[in-house]
Amino acid sequence: MSDPVIPVHQKKVYPNPADLVPVLEEHRQAGRKVVFANGCFEILHVGHLRYLFGAKALGDILVVAINTDASVKRIKPDRNPVNPDYERMEIISAIEAVDYVVPLEDNHPGPLCALLKPDVHTKGTDYADRLEQMPEYPIVKAYGGEVVTVGDSKDHSTTDILAKLKK
Repeated sequence: MSDPVIPVHQKKVYPNPADLVPVLEEHRQAGRKVVFANGCFEILHVGHLRYLFGAKALGDILVVAINTDASVKRIKPDRNPVNPDYERMEIISAIEAVDYVVPLEDNHPGPLCALLKPDVHTKGTDYADRLEQMPEYPIVKAYGGEVVTVGDSKDHSTTDILAKLKK
């Protein structure tokens, strides 16, 4: 992750995900259900909002993992991130449905799921036919969590927006 320049008022952002573990444990002890979502969120669009609000509807606390610049470059080698990771984290943290934001350093959210142990791990609807093939799926299932799809029918994408901008 790049050096975060996150305003002090952005208490939702946890640059070190391990620091969020005791916070989530307090929520669980209070009977709250923790939901996890992740993505690059390079250019915020309505599909992202529908995904995040859909995820929040499944529980009480929504944690969103944002791919770092390095992980975006690894999983999407054909392009560089449009906005730096610390700005993407700040933008996502400003969304009402989002309770906490952490960086996603890896190529997939499995290690973060193992650390944070959300009750529900969400994926976009474009993953509906391959949930069980996702690398994080067995990790989430092993500790008793569930993996579900939420959001719109993937009619919106950053890739499509970037293609339109290039025209």
